[in-house]
Amino acid sequence: MQQSQDRWSLSADGGIVWELQTDSRLPHTDHLEMSGKKVSVIVRYGVDAKGELILSRKLVWPGLRTIPNDTHASLIRDFGLQQMPQLYVSGKAVTSERPVQISFDGFLHICSTTDRALQVSRTLFPSTDAPSCIEKITVINPSSQPVLVRIVVPEAPPTVKGTAGIYVFAFAHSFQEPLVLQPHSSYTYYVSISAYPLRKQEQLKDYRQEEEKRRALVVQLMHQDLQLETPEPVLNRMFAFAKLRAAESIFQTKGGLMHGPGGGSYYAAVWTNDQIEYAAPFFAYLGYPVAHEATMNAMRLYMPFMGPDFQPIPSSIIAEGVDIWEGAGDRGDAAMYAYGASLYALTLGDRDAAEELWPAIVWCLAYCDRKRTSDGVIASDSDELEGRFPSGDANLATSCLAYSGYALAAKLAASLAKPADSQLYSLKAEELKAAIDSYFGAKVEGYETYRYYEGNTILRSWICLPLTVGMMERREGTIQALLSPRLWSEEGVLTQAGDTTYWDRSTLYSFRGMLAAGEVNQVLPYLQTYARRRLLGDHVPYAVEAYPEGNQRHLSAESALWCRVVIEGLFGIMPTGLRQFTCSPRLPADWERMELRSIRAFGRIFDIVVERHVSGLRLTALNGAQVIEMTGTSSGTFHIQLV
Repeated sequence: MQQSQDRWSLSADGGIVWELQTDSRLPHTDHLEMSGKKVSVIVRYGVDAKGELILSRKLVWPGLRTIPNDTHASLIRDFGLQQMPQLYVSGKAVTSERPVQISFDGFLHICSTTDRALQVSRTLFPSTDAPSCIEKITVINPSSQPVLVRIVVPEAPPTVKGTAGIYVFAFAHSFQEPLVLQPHSSYTYYVSISAYPLRKQEQLKDYRQEEEKRRALVVQLMHQDLQLETPEPVLNRMFAFAKLRAAESIFQTKGGLMHGPGGGSYYAAVWTNDQIEYAAPFFAYLGYPVAHEATMNAMRLYMPFMGPDFQPIPSSIIAEGVDIWEGAGDRGDAAMYAYGASLYALTLGDRDAAEELWPAIVWCLAYCDRKRTSDGVIASDSDELEGRFPSGDANLATSCLAYSGYALAAKLAASLAKPADSQLYSLKAEELKAAIDSYFGAKVEGYETYRYYEGNTILRSWICLPLTVGMMERREGTIQALLSPRLWSEEGVLTQAGDTTYWDRSTLYSFRGMLAAGEVNQVLPYLQTYARRRLLGDHVPYAVEAYPEGNQRHLSAESALWCRVVIEGLFGIMPTGLRQFTCSPRLPADWERMELRSIRAFGRIFDIVVERHVSGLRLTALNGAQVIEMTGTSSGTFHIQLV
């Protein structure tokens, strides 16, 4: 297992910082994404071989649809330094900024010296609810002489014709001319880039208010709700950042609030894997109302396609919910939906939401029934990789998700006073579990694990899925295979042994499954290395989608999966009813304590504290006035009922 070299470090303010003056590995550039309800910005930043600033912004407006109105039809424009308002000092343009420090705390901060003797500090962030990307700029005069400072605003880009007419771009700023900057003084102003439909332009009235709204969102998501406290600061910090990335990527569309993967490509559209399988179960713990509304919207968008003839539901619903894309065929979408919706409904603990989702869950499981093969497993055209790698006529991922969908639906049915349904789905889950072991269980490359499909002889990353859904019969061989040189790389689990492609989603599922299997002490070094690489390495601070595809985009749902590694893996929380759950904490041998505070699930707000005890572990659940204390072995499971 290779150790990565840190480029960034943890900062005292809850962020991360890159000190360029002590970095000997330059030049270097990176990119990250930040989102508001009407705009997303992918900022590319860094320094060139001369140490000069590289800075560009790819702005995406998901609600401004272009032609043709397909999956990728968000209005998108790139803005480099040359396309932004230019700073002039004593009549000469500032043409060289040399960053000395770059930091990120939910805002991207860049502090530089310049060729005009000024110091410049930039802070970039999206508006929370306006179609604007904002930059706060502070200029500092460290000299003993006053200087004249002004800015020159370039012409806005040409208009674009879209589905709603003409879209216009606009620059605005708060700079007040003329400005004579006195010695040892500073001046702060704001610049914004916006896009609007013609005749519907809005002017930002208060830049400071926009900054405070973004800060309030960052504080809520990173530092208030669902707080992780462990002896490992890197794990804590990455968890905090992951909550922000997962929950900020929610956009206002004609179809209501919609969670979107992002990455410069995927907005105003939903998928059964990203939104329902990956993100929804995490949002059930976060308690963020915007995320709940977006999740329910995503699930509702699929309901009109759940017809009596049991045709496959669409691969994705696009263009603000008004169109569909079916290019990938049946990816196992019904199994993804049944699993994600059942887990979300149980964890949320809201009976009304559960009753609304129940018919859709029943339909999806009935669809899975109809896709059972003669071997008892679930057939599908492909999986979430949509044919990028072979998956046969029936793959392990679809069947595992269907199995968990049945098992979770049985628990949900019991909570909704549907005993016959509960018994039926429990039986179907057990039948499918046996079929999975019989059909997919195999020795692959010398490991007693699973083949991914009939005829598969090469190890695949998704052999982790049985562990994730609680099937432990082949745990030892599966974990050995996942951590073997055939699958494990410095970036995590490879999609297929012998290849170089990786998708973080399967690495994150692998961590969750191996922790659920109780192998915390074996897995922790790999988890720490992965977190350090993603948070403090060369591409920060989030889990990524994949490589080489997408150039390691910071897609939103992967951050939700990182949070679930902690919630479902490290703490082992799994719902058993609308107000009850099991907790199988995996406290590493050299930790005395770990805490998950302000959990907003099962209709309650509560904390879980796990600490070393003479009998193994002591678990304390704090739910208002209700205090639940239990002791058990270090590999035990606690059953918790909230009142």
